Amino acid sequence: MRSFDPDGDRLPIKLDTTSNGEFVPVPLDRTNRLANRLAREQADTHARQQGVARRTFMVSACGAASTLLAFNAANAAAGRTGGFFDLHQDAAVDPDAALDQLGVREFVFDVQGHFVGANGVGRVGLGPAEQFIQDIFLDSDTDMMVLSFIPSRRERELLTIQEADETRRIIDQMDGTKRLLLHGRVNPNQPGDLEGMDELAEVWGVQAWKCYTQWGPDGTGFFLHDDLGLQLIEKARALGVKNICVHKGLPFGRRSYEHSIASDIGVVAKMFPDVNFLVYHSGFITSQPEGPYDPNRGEGVDALIRSVEENGIPRNANVYAELGSTWRFAMRNPEMAAHIVGKLVKHIGERNVLYGSDCIWFGSPQDQIQGLRAFQISQEFQDRYGYPAMTPKLRAQIFGLNAARPYAIDVDEVLQRARNDRIERRRAAYRTSPDPHFLTYGPKTRRAFLANLQARGGSPI
Repeated sequence: MRSFDPDGDRLPIKLDTTSNGEFVPVPLDRTNRLANRLAREQADTHARQQGVARRTFMVSACGAASTLLAFNAANAAAGRTGGFFDLHQDAAVDPDAALDQLGVREFVFDVQGHFVGANGVGRVGLGPAEQFIQDIFLDSDTDMMVLSFIPSRRERELLTIQEADETRRIIDQMDGTKRLLLHGRVNPNQPGDLEGMDELAEVWGVQAWKCYTQWGPDGTGFFLHDDLGLQLIEKARALGVKNICVHKGLPFGRRSYEHSIASDIGVVAKMFPDVNFLVYHSGFITSQPEGPYDPNRGEGVDALIRSVEENGIPRNANVYAELGSTWRFAMRNPEMAAHIVGKLVKHIGERNVLYGSDCIWFGSPQDQIQGLRAFQISQEFQDRYGYPAMTPKLRAQIFGLNAARPYAIDVDEVLQRARNDRIERRRAAYRTSPDPHFLTYGPKTRRAFLANLQARGGSPI
């Protein structure tokens, strides 16, 4: 019986119950538990074959490939074959083969990142900025990130704009200009938020607004086509910051549940064709499995698609589907992931699906990046449902090229700078002897979630 090594036992692809704090952690099913067990067994076998320590194997590209291949085996045994991680078996033991498939360097622009300030709870706060840099820029291939906000009571913000700007300045001081962009937190149903938009735009230079339609200081949400929602959109247009990032899906419970549904997105997208609506989580709900598009369902990802199509919004127009937490959760079941990604590309557009990790809650996003690099939709699902193949071009679009459009990013300029700045030099030096922790930070149990809830004053946000 092998001895237990807590560092060596952690898998490089983190299949666990961690939540971003906005939904109750969902236990792993039998297939997920089998996947983790097979991955650990294969790690033992391959590490012995290569004559290296288990931890050394886990940190390598072979460790990630071996883990994803084990996930394939578990899902295939459960009959989940609509989506899979497209890796050659040799990648589990051949470093060159593993890097050939998992070491691609696309432009990775993570449009949903988080950092927790002085009012934060748990182990992550503003203090360890070095940990943030390691998780995001050293232990992952992320080139740029948008530091997003969690709408909250003004007197108890988990991250203030001042703290967010300080984090951005730390990155900028490492020649990492434009690596970190900022959202402005605004919920129009909270006194002071609409008025505060001027300062956020003019003083702090935010490049998008983040709102939660299902939230309000009294527990009541709003729709974007309500009077309050329209005031938000009109103010954004007047300030010239025309990106509205709106949380849809991942409901906080039954109260204001209807406001978490994406039924209003198509309505306002039609009213304001010059405004970009970036739909965070794409309307996904963890308790509801995603299958082929069903226009009669009216919830989850299907509600977003239905709203867009009922209002005549063309593909690749001003509605974007973002994958933060959604992709991370869907990695548990690649067949469900095939439906989510496949129907979003089919109906919302190949240029309008955006990668977001929702990290720091899930630790370093490298496992999500590697999973998406290897992910493939089966030929059967492509033929039956009209889903696209996950080509290198489509992956590159999702990883960052698509987000460059609403954020007006010159990708060539950013990459020219990023490939030569201090962060990149640190990354190159660090990766000669990497030391990723493979940890996650969000709540992993219902008890931890409720404790987090209580610490935040009874609201997930």
